[in-house]
Amino acid sequence: MQASVVALKKDADAAPGERARALIPELRKRAAEAEQLRRAPRESVELVRQAGLLRTILPRCCGGEAHSMRAHLDVISALAEGCSSTSWVVGVWHAHTWLMGHFSEEAQKDVYANGPDVIVSAVIAPRGRAVRQADGSFVLGGFWPFGSGCQHSQWLLLGGELFDEKGEKLDEGDFLVPTSAVEIKDDWFMAGLAGTGSNSIVAKDLKIPAHRFLSLPGLIDGKTPGAKAGDEDWLSRAQAVPVLALCLVGGSLGLARDALAEFKRAVVGKKVQYTAHVIDEWIPAQIALGHAAAMIGAAELVAYKAADDIDDFARRGAAMPMEMRARIRMDCCYVVRTLMEAVDKLFAFAGASALSLRGSLQRDFRDLHATNLHGLMQMEASAEIYGRVLLGKEPNTPII
Repeated sequence: MQASVVALKKDADAAPGERARALIPELRKRAAEAEQLRRAPRESVELVRQAGLLRTILPRCCGGEAHSMRAHLDVISALAEGCSSTSWVVGVWHAHTWLMGHFSEEAQKDVYANGPDVIVSAVIAPRGRAVRQADGSFVLGGFWPFGSGCQHSQWLLLGGELFDEKGEKLDEGDFLVPTSAVEIKDDWFMAGLAGTGSNSIVAKDLKIPAHRFLSLPGLIDGKTPGAKAGDEDWLSRAQAVPVLALCLVGGSLGLARDALAEFKRAVVGKKVQYTAHVIDEWIPAQIALGHAAAMIGAAELVAYKAADDIDDFARRGAAMPMEMRARIRMDCCYVVRTLMEAVDKLFAFAGASALSLRGSLQRDFRDLHATNLHGLMQMEASAEIYGRVLLGKEPNTPII
C-alpha cells in the first residue's frame, strides 16, 4: 500500500475525493483482475473500506460522514480512473447507504450495530413478491438479477411487491435481508462492467420482520423517517430519484477522463497505417480530440450542477419542483450518453491497439456503453418524461 494511501487513511480531515484519488494507482493495478474475477477484487474493496469511503453519504445516525452529492461524485469519479468495476459497485453501495437513512432506527441498528463500514447491495426494483403476515412480518420470495457487488455485502435490499394474505396488493418497496439468507447465482458473464459481480439473487419463503421494509412510494413522496431528518443528516432530506440516478453517473466521469488521458498518451508519434499521417499531427484526429474533450468537460458541469441542486434543496429542507426532478433524471442520462459519445470519438481515432486488453481505452469504451444500458439511464425515456413535464403534463411514471 502506498504511503499516500496510509497518510490519507490516518487523516480524518482529508476530503473524501482526496482519499479516493490516493487509491487510483493501487486500483489501476487490479482493474484487469476485476474483469477476470468478474467482481471487484477483495483487496480493492478493502482499500475503499479502510479509506472510509463507504461512509461518504452514509447518515451520521448510522455512523457515516454524511457528505454531499458533490462529494459523492468526487469519490466515484476518482475511483473510476483506477478501476471502473470498483467504482461502479462503490457508487451503488453509496446509494444504498443513503437509503438506509430512510429505514427505521431499529433496522439501522440491525445493520450498523458493530460499525459503519458495512456493505449493503441491492436490487431496488420490485421484482420479488412478499406477503404480509398476521403478525406484521413478511414472507418474501423471488429472483433478482443485477445485484452489483453482492458477493462483498453483508446485507441486501431486495425490491418486491407487497400483498396481503388474500392476494390484494398493499405496497411495493425494499426489504432488508442479511446476505447469508439468500442464494447468489454465479451468472455474471458480461462484456461491459464485467468486473462488478452483478450476479442474480434468489430467495424463497424468507421471513422478514416488519421493521425491515421501506415503501418505495413513501420514499419518493418524502414519507419516511429520513425525509424528516435534522440538519446533521440534511442529505437524507433529498429527493430520492435524483439521488439514486446520480449515483449511477459518477463512474462515467472518471472513465471518460481516463480515456482522454490514455488517448493523448497513446497517439503521440503513432502512424496512420497506409498513409503519410501521424495521429497527433493529423487534423481529423485533433478535431475529434477537441470535440471529445469539450464534451467531457460539458458533461462534468451538468453532473455537478445536478449534484449541487440536490444538495441545495436538501440543505434547505425544501421540496424539489417536479420540473427540476425531471430535469435531473434527464441530466443523468445526458451525462452518460455524452461521455459515451465522446469516448467513441477517441476510440475511432486511436487505432487497432485501442483494442488491447493491456490498455484501459477498450474497457472505458465497453463500460460506458454498459452504463448507458441501465434502465434508469435510457435517455429517450427520460427525455419523454422531461418533455411531458415541460409541457405541463403529468409524467408517465412515479420514478422521478
